[in-house]
Amino acid sequence: MRGSLKQMVLTAPVYRLYERRLLKGLVGAAVPRHVGVILDGNRRWAKVAGEPAATGHRAGADKIDDLLSWSEEAGVELVTLWMLSTDNLARPADELATLLRIIEETVARLARDGKWRVRVMGALELLPAATAERLHQAEAATADVAGLGVNVAIGYGGRREIADAVRSLLAAKARAGMSIEQLAETLEVEHIAEHLYTRGQPDPDLVIRTSGEQRLSGFLLWQSVHTEYYFCEAYWPAFRKVDFLRALRSYAARERRLGR
Repeated sequence: MRGSLKQMVLTAPVYRLYERRLLKGLVGAAVPRHVGVILDGNRRWAKVAGEPAATGHRAGADKIDDLLSWSEEAGVELVTLWMLSTDNLARPADELATLLRIIEETVARLARDGKWRVRVMGALELLPAATAERLHQAEAATADVAGLGVNVAIGYGGRREIADAVRSLLAAKARAGMSIEQLAETLEVEHIAEHLYTRGQPDPDLVIRTSGEQRLSGFLLWQSVHTEYYFCEAYWPAFRKVDFLRALRSYAARERRLGR
């Protein structure tokens, strides 16, 4: 069972008891500094409920506030939310327009809350100009917020990010008068990392994907070389605090070798 159907298994008192047990087990445990989340399953959740896709997208948008609150309570410093991939831009025009409107409203709400430091990442030039401008405005409005950092990945693709980073690096070196030959001789991994969308931020310690799919689909390809993964059966709109705590428990139980 997935999503809302699975929630019917636990009554409210049992759910609260299980949540408290999970919380108790996490006391003193290692907490990921940076958590990435692939928000997957909105349309399938809506289909199971007999609702249009827009209902699933709105329910998924509403769930973000819960996730950020749970993350803050746990001591997470940075959350990256994959809200729209470059592949999603090929969806039917009417669905894409609705989805972009929901995303704009969601990011604006996060900015208005004044609790989160929003950073927009992705190929925003692929989005409608008005959408990109509203996203930039939300980011600027939270620039001085000291709270939990929230990356919103919109128009994002991992391969696109790496290509953009290389283009940015080449352009920067060209402006400095460096030739391609000189760059090839001196290029280091760190030079590319300095031009990623996440430059200046720690790599993700944990990536969570909902909906039961067990693949990254290009999410944070460069940054996730040492990342731990947690795949959850629940569709994103039905993701619960116990699901999040289970992900943290799984992370805490792993021995992170970091390539050593």
